[in-house]
Amino acid sequence: MTASSPRIGVIGIGLMGHGIAKNIVAKGQSLSFLKRRSAPDAGADLIALGGVELLSPREVAAASDIVILCVTGSPEVEAVCFGSNGIIESARRGLVVIDTSTAEPTSTAALRDRFAQHGVEFVDAPLARTPVEAELGKLNTMVGATDAVFAQIEPVLKAYCENIFHVGPPGAGHKVKLMNNFIAQAICTATAEAFAAAVKSGVDPKQLVRVVSAGGVNSGLFQAMAKSLDGDMQGLKFQLDNARKDLRYYTHFTESMPLASWLGEAVHQALVQACAMGLGDGMVAELVTAQEMASGVQITPAARA
Repeated sequence: MTASSPRIGVIGIGLMGHGIAKNIVAKGQSLSFLKRRSAPDAGADLIALGGVELLSPREVAAASDIVILCVTGSPEVEAVCFGSNGIIESARRGLVVIDTSTAEPTSTAALRDRFAQHGVEFVDAPLARTPVEAELGKLNTMVGATDAVFAQIEPVLKAYCENIFHVGPPGAGHKVKLMNNFIAQAICTATAEAFAAAVKSGVDPKQLVRVVSAGGVNSGLFQAMAKSLDGDMQGLKFQLDNARKDLRYYTHFTESMPLASWLGEAVHQALVQACAMGLGDGMVAELVTAQEMASGVQITPAARA
C-alpha cells in the first residue's frame, strides 16, 4: 500500500459486503468496517488481515476517504447516511460515498444533493453476481458518476470487481441495475410458470429443460431455476424478498417517468404473492414452490436439497 492510497471503509459486512471488504484489505488497502446486524459473527478474519472494526457509520466515515455501503436498499442507505450516528455527522469535503445497494433512483438523487451541500460525492455503483463472486473479487458493478469521480474510485472498485461498467452520470448506475433485475426476475418468474404449465398439462418439465438448453432461450438464470426440478432451491442465491423489493423499486421507477410497465407489474405481483405465501426468506427458486401452491401441482421432489 502506498502513502497516497485512500483509506477505505465498508459498511455492511454481510453476504456481499464481507467479500468486498476481504478483497480490499487482502490487496493491501487500509480498511475499517461496520458489521451488519444480521451478521454479528462476521469480521474476525478481516481483523486478522489488518482491518479495523468500528461501531457506527459516523466512525467509519471519520476514518475513511472512501466509504462503501453494502446494505439492503434505500431505507437502510438513508439511515446509514443521515440517521443517528450517520455518515453525515463526520462528513468532510472530499469524502466519497459509494452505494452498492439496489436503491430507488429518487432516493439516490436526494441523497446525492444533500451530500453535495457538504462537499461529499455520492456514487451509485450497484452490484451483480453473487456472494461466491464477492469472495473471489469477481463481482460486476455498474457505476453512475462523473468522469473525474469514476477515475478516482476505479482502482478501489478493481479490488472486488471483475467487470466495471461506467454506465453514465450520477444516478445511471441504479437505473441500469433496476432494469437488469427486472429482466432477471422476468426470466425466473416465467420459468416457474412454464414448469407449472408443463406438469399441469402432463409434460415432464425436464423435457422442456432439454429443449431450452439447446437453444437461444437458454440462460444461466434458466439453468439455476431448472435445478429446482431436482429439489435444489439454492441454484440462484438471491433472497425472494429482496427480489420483490427490487421489482417494487423498478415499477416506481417506470411510473415516475411515466412509462407503461405491464410486464414489470406482473413480475412484481408474482413476487409479492410468493412472499405473501411465506416464501420470502427463501431463494428466488421458491417461485416454483409458489406455483405449486397456487396451481395444485407437484413440480419439485417431496424431499428437497
